[in-house]
Amino acid sequence: MSTYTLNQYPWWKYLLIGLVMLWGFIFALPNLFGEDPAVQISGAREHVTIDASLQNRVVGLLSAENLPYKRLELEDSRLLVRFTDPDEQLKAADILKDRLGRDYIVALNLASSEPGFLRALGLSPMYLGLDLRGGVHFLMQVDMDATLKQVEESYVEEIRAQLRSEKIFYASVGRAASGGVLAEFKDAAERDKAAQALHKNLPTLQQDEPGPLSLKLTLGEPEIREKRDFALQQNITTLRNRVNELGVAEPIIQQQGNDRIVVQLPGVQDTARAKEILGATATLEFRLADEENDWYQAESTKRIPLNSRLYKDREGRPVLLQKRVMLTGDSIVDAASGLDSQSGSPAVFVTLDGKGAKRFEDATKDNIGKRMGVVFIENKTETKRVDGELKKTAYTVEEVINLATIRDRLGRRFQITGLDSTREARDLAL
Repeated sequence: MSTYTLNQYPWWKYLLIGLVMLWGFIFALPNLFGEDPAVQISGAREHVTIDASLQNRVVGLLSAENLPYKRLELEDSRLLVRFTDPDEQLKAADILKDRLGRDYIVALNLASSEPGFLRALGLSPMYLGLDLRGGVHFLMQVDMDATLKQVEESYVEEIRAQLRSEKIFYASVGRAASGGVLAEFKDAAERDKAAQALHKNLPTLQQDEPGPLSLKLTLGEPEIREKRDFALQQNITTLRNRVNELGVAEPIIQQQGNDRIVVQLPGVQDTARAKEILGATATLEFRLADEENDWYQAESTKRIPLNSRLYKDREGRPVLLQKRVMLTGDSIVDAASGLDSQSGSPAVFVTLDGKGAKRFEDATKDNIGKRMGVVFIENKTETKRVDGELKKTAYTVEEVINLATIRDRLGRRFQITGLDSTREARDLAL
């Protein structure tokens, strides 16, 4: 009586299973090598270069302090210094922060220690989330009430302008305490004329008559949603740009609910640095260029004209602007990037509130043909170890992000052109 095995398979099936298992093992290899404590160095501004000279400088600083390191890697506009011990990593971070200055961002990180041949094959370890790797979790809330209040204040001046253009007499126009814009009239006939004119010119606003001589205008639900979505997306994009400074692999930045943003940074060791970067506040200032004095002389002699200030643009070039501020970012209600309808070049379309529009119109009507600089002002904090204790220091970064010529009298809505790319326009709008 003969016996035989029922579950016999062709040899090529066994070979296929073996190849699949081998292929899976190769792809899983990067996860077996763990991570090195590392210090990541990147530029705080666009004109700051990360190159071999910086690498040599870092080597010199570490050697002077007798701090051993595993190796240095220069890639993707950043310098990564690997260590074998977390204590050496912390000491090196403190030294590099102090010696390199504010032109560079020095952050703690964890870098995969996989061999070079695996990286050459394009293989990388599986990135773990907060539950497996640890890190930082932030929940941020956008102040939607302040956003909508600013939009309503911008409509106050718009409604006044519409009534004046239609030659409709009104007693007062202002923002109502309960929200919306309240217009008061001396008689019902003027109120009715105003209602018709505003319905025609501002159809997105909803109208109500709280009194016999009053007209209340409020934002419609579609416009409220649009403004809220814009504010959220604006903040999400800004947070993404700041997270890029930390060099976090696969961060999570997403909307939660109507007014909240979740930020998860897996593997981040330096939580204080993460808070500093994400919590930085910024604003804009519009100033006229000082064309009567020479910026080169002011830069070389360090003698700045009495009514001027010396700035630098993002490429590090000196720019001389007047001290008098034409407009601040607090007056900007909306800003969107796009293309100029005439030239097709990148542009930023800006909308101001009522007070800002009046001030800007008065400032630009007498300066047509002159250049105007947009100054980006960012308030940051840094943490340094002094006598064994961590101390926080506040500082301000100011740089000119755009220098353009005033072509016409500017009011509530205007556009900024002369930008190099759509990316620059998008960044300026944010």
